[in-house]
Amino acid sequence: MKSAKENVKIDGIDKKILRYLMSDARKPVLEIARNIGISGAAIHQRLRKLENSGLIAGSKFVINPKVLGFSTMAYVGIYLDKAMSNPVAVKELEKIPEILECHYTTGNWSILIKVLCRDNEHLMQVLNNNIQQIDGVSRTETFISLDQQIERQITI
Repeated sequence: MKSAKENVKIDGIDKKILRYLMSDARKPVLEIARNIGISGAAIHQRLRKLENSGLIAGSKFVINPKVLGFSTMAYVGIYLDKAMSNPVAVKELEKIPEILECHYTTGNWSILIKVLCRDNEHLMQVLNNNIQQIDGVSRTETFISLDQQIERQITI
């Protein structure tokens, strides 16, 4: 696998394959092959090359959290008392299932997390009973997302 700093070279056919799969990861390889004008075996070979390069990091189903009753999305900036608290705090944050993402950041916060909860009351419980109880967390700043306006991957 290539290192993160090493760029992967892809050609026009690779880009077409990736665009098809990014729009629908379950699209049959033979359908993609027909649309592009190459064999299914060539598609498989190129996909293997792209996976081995680290460019393709997997495929997944996208769950609609609202169908399961999760309607409150929030971003929480976490202030740590010391930078050395970061690894300990992250280990504790990993234990909280409502946290979807965790980023080590520049700026005022040490950590920025993305949290998904059923409602505002659930969010308040997660903040008060879980996040703010972690050793090293001095305070938090919470932003509730009213509506996601853009969601996309990198353009290929």
